Amino acid sequence: VQLQASGGGLVQAGGSLRLSCAASGRTFSTYALAWFRQTPGEEREFVAAMRWSGGRAYYADSVKGRFTISRDDAKNTVYLQMYSLKPEDTAVYYCAAEGPLATMTIRIHEYEYRYWGQGTQVTVSS
Repeated sequence: VQLQASGGGLVQAGGSLRLSCAASGRTFSTYALAWFRQTPGEEREFVAAMRWSGGRAYYADSVKGRFTISRDDAKNTVYLQMYSLKPEDTAVYYCAAEGPLATMTIRIHEYEYRYWGQGTQVTVSS
């Protein structure tokens, strides 16, 4: 599975962005999907995750209520809609996928994902 993230950019505080991550290689309808982010000198941190078959999602407390993860299995794409962006959201954002899975689990740890996108930079100015 190859993942290609896009949609990052420069935005003012309070603005919004939508990140996309397109998968190729095989359909990921039974894959768990997630977004992580990383700032220089820091470890990669969990942002949001979604199990396959849609529905239930899980968010880091820092983004809860502002970010929404969604997926379009017909397009093999996962999205991260970000609203009310803050300067502390500035980071390189990575999409991740793991599967195929037999159970509909949500995975929130970096080590639980084998497939990663290349990252897309999000910069929020104050």
